[in-house]
Amino acid sequence: MKLTIVAATGGIGRQLLAQALAAGHDVTAVVRDPARLDVAVDAVTVDLSAPDAQADALRSAVAGADAVLSGLGARTKADHGVATRGTRALVEAMNAVGSERLVVVSAAPIGTVPSPARPHPPRYDEGDGFFMRHLLSPIVKRAFHDHYADLAAMEDEIRASGLSWTVVRPPQLNDKPHTGRYRTALGHNLRGGSKISRADVADAMLRSLTLPETERAVLAVAY
Repeated sequence: MKLTIVAATGGIGRQLLAQALAAGHDVTAVVRDPARLDVAVDAVTVDLSAPDAQADALRSAVAGADAVLSGLGARTKADHGVATRGTRALVEAMNAVGSERLVVVSAAPIGTVPSPARPHPPRYDEGDGFFMRHLLSPIVKRAFHDHYADLAAMEDEIRASGLSWTVVRPPQLNDKPHTGRYRTALGHNLRGGSKISRADVADAMLRSLTLPETERAVLAVAY
């Protein structure tokens, strides 16, 4: 397949890039700084943290792609809002050139985080157990309030996009090796699923391209 990987030098983006190339896909990387790429690949330089992201460059990056996979998200507090702004620009570029398949990474708590289009989300995710609902989730959402608000607004942009999208929601991320062994669920979190590696999130994102049931759906992933 011809794939475009957005934020290809980030934690999940690097894993997406490595696994996609290993699988023989034709890959274009969208990056802020091509010098940070550690593999030889076609690259398009776009700073998606900027409100005036380069529309022409972004359109050229997604034109003709069978799928676009995005690991876009804030790395620091200074990047707050990058997921929403960058994904909005990405959706506009894909619609402009007729690319349809989009897979993005979000986070497990987002289903219960208010957003402009969902001001009153469910109080609990049906997949969360007692500990997650009443103890861990409230703490995590307070600690990462701005980051989660950005991801929730990003999901609004995706649901309204008209594209064939998949939102992948992992729990706590780590840098352990790629195993290919993890659980998934559509539309709700996984009971007891508290961790997963970035490598296995990338695996799940790539696998979703072959699973029609993940289109226009939320895919939870966890061990």
